[in-house]
Amino acid sequence: MGLLDLKNKFPERLDILQLDLTIESSIEATTMSIREKYGSLNLLINASGILSIPNVLQPETTLNKVEKSSLMLAYEVNAVGPILIIRHMWPLLKAGGGSGTQRDVAVVANLSARVGSIGDNRLGGWHSYRSSKAALNQLTKTVSVEFARKKDPIICILLHPGTVDTDLSRPFQRNVPEGKLFTKEFSVQKLLNIINNAKSHDNGKFFAWDGQEIPW
Repeated sequence: MGLLDLKNKFPERLDILQLDLTIESSIEATTMSIREKYGSLNLLINASGILSIPNVLQPETTLNKVEKSSLMLAYEVNAVGPILIIRHMWPLLKAGGGSGTQRDVAVVANLSARVGSIGDNRLGGWHSYRSSKAALNQLTKTVSVEFARKKDPIICILLHPGTVDTDLSRPFQRNVPEGKLFTKEFSVQKLLNIINNAKSHDNGKFFAWDGQEIPW
């Protein structure tokens, strides 16, 4: 079921807003729209990610294929954009707290990837994607430390959804072990379970879809 299908099925529960996370004014405009209509947020999930674009961006297999344009594009989408979204929506999250949920506080969940783990890097390659997700991890961890010091704390976590059957992973699914290619529904349910049960001691941590903590 696609986003428009969900909108048709739940017209009163779903608003679709366009946002270009590479343009800060677009982030600001979306934040203003949310503030005017809802006034607050109790959950923010940054699910942006870019790995490949035909004739524009391909995962590097060797240092000789690393290009500045690829690095900058990956960093802009995978790391810079999500952090700017948090920055602008921070007041909405503070206002929302855990209202309407089983949690006491608001949660920010940034979708990262296991390949962004420096300690887990055994294969190399994918320089732009790996390093941009590692940058997202560091930025998220840094933000989580600041959030913990505030009067109105916010839990900030990183999530690895596993290899999910999406357009992002489709060109690379040939090497996925049997049983390790997840449906979107399976992965989402696992991630929501982590989010909905997040506690203050989870702040700043990096979790896999199964709840296991991933090394930095």
